[in-house]
Amino acid sequence: MSLGPPEWLFAFVAGPFIGSFLSVLVVRLPKGEDIVVSSSRCRSCGTALSALQIVPIVSWALQRGKCGSCGARVSWLYPAIEASAAVLVLWAATLGMSSVMFWATLVLGWTLLTLAVTDVREFILPDALTLPLIAAGLALIAWQMPDALIWHALGGVCGIALMSGVAFAYKALRGREGLGFGDAKLMAAAGAWTGIAGVGTVLLYGAMLSLGVAAMLALAGRRVDADTPIPFGAGLAAGFWLTWLYGPLLVG
Repeated sequence: MSLGPPEWLFAFVAGPFIGSFLSVLVVRLPKGEDIVVSSSRCRSCGTALSALQIVPIVSWALQRGKCGSCGARVSWLYPAIEASAAVLVLWAATLGMSSVMFWATLVLGWTLLTLAVTDVREFILPDALTLPLIAAGLALIAWQMPDALIWHALGGVCGIALMSGVAFAYKALRGREGLGFGDAKLMAAAGAWTGIAGVGTVLLYGAMLSLGVAAMLALAGRRVDADTPIPFGAGLAAGFWLTWLYGPLLVG
């Protein structure tokens, strides 16, 4: 079934609201806080936010980035994630996907956005996001491209094996952890979605983007050396997204 304007317009309008939930995940998952039952509150004074105070993007702008009760600054991260979630809708809508693949792509994009921001902030990739992403990728391929399932399952195995090998080699050479197992799980998800042919491309994009971040830090005057922490998972998430949308390099 082809994607029609009403469908992607609905997704675009819903995007910022989805982004609002994603920002909750970014803040609460690393702390082990409840993400469903607890109401939204100011992180400074604890005041519960009204319905009008949690309208995506608009409420932050109207309140000038401050809590209406205590005046504490509200991070620009919230509207940025909300806007990014809507941008991902427009991005996916331009690629002529079927309805099923469009919605699957949005779920993927929103999850990768959450993982990338979480990794930048906390240097972790929560299992609550990476593990379901592996299962979702294999389920989607089994439904939409059953003949390719074996190659995507092998891609998942290859992804986790490759990153685990890199992490083991780094620890053997440096005597300390350099890559978390979250990166390996994310690469397993990348392999499950993009297939064994996509694993190398995801890793290449991730490495290039991470090196780009290191270069920008150096240009900004920050000291960058082998001990400087770089959120590699964020680079992998971006590489995963690009490979899913445009396919692996060197493959027709």
